[in-house]
Amino acid sequence: MSTRLQVVLGEEEMAAIREDARRHGVTVSEWVRRSLRDSRHQSASGEPDRKLAAVRAAIRHSFPTGDIKQVLSEIEKGYETS
Repeated sequence: MSTRLQVVLGEEEMAAIREDARRHGVTVSEWVRRSLRDSRHQSASGEPDRKLAAVRAAIRHSFPTGDIKQVLSEIEKGYETS
């Protein structure tokens, strides 16, 4: 089953889309369908890329590590001396 989608565009934007479709040798409808598919694909595949970028950025830093009990004890001592 197909569903019709209506999108309201300004004249300049519509003219640019018509030109893009003409350059690709497809109808405006096909150009829009392809653009929407591409956008959905990028959104779906962009999430892991964004997460990996965050992990890669985090590992470039040096954070204190150690036994959790010792680290918490040192934090508490810091509160007591403040």
